[in-house]
Amino acid sequence: MTRFELLQLLIGQARSNGFEFRKWYVGKLRLPWESASHAVEMLADQRRYYSLLFSHEFAESFWKAGQRITFQIPNQTFERVRPDGSIGTVHRKSYIRRSARQDAWKYHLREMALADEPLRYMKRYLRVEEELAPEPVEPLVSEEDPW
Repeated sequence: MTRFELLQLLIGQARSNGFEFRKWYVGKLRLPWESASHAVEMLADQRRYYSLLFSHEFAESFWKAGQRITFQIPNQTFERVRPDGSIGTVHRKSYIRRSARQDAWKYHLREMALADEPLRYMKRYLRVEEELAPEPVEPLVSEEDPW
């Protein structure tokens, strides 16, 4: 998926939740409006998409207030003082967390700011057709080894 296609999907999802892309584009970037396609090209080609991704208006629309969100907490390893005074290392597995917060978009903006690639972070929250396609099924038993 190209950056242009990804941005189109992100903007489309935000627009379905009430984001006014044209108003944001003209107001924040101070560029003349030609068409939606041209605006997305400008964002993708000139790397101006960061201003879109970190825009509060976009984030509030993309992650709707009160909408149930699912996110993954990564593996954690840290040291902790035990009751006997010794220091122990705690290893926690990653887990999935669900929340229905009114300000979920603020959480996502913080996480996206920490991410290496914000577009890749955003892609996790899109439902695209290629991810929903069934994977090919491999046979459980090979012809060489029947057991």
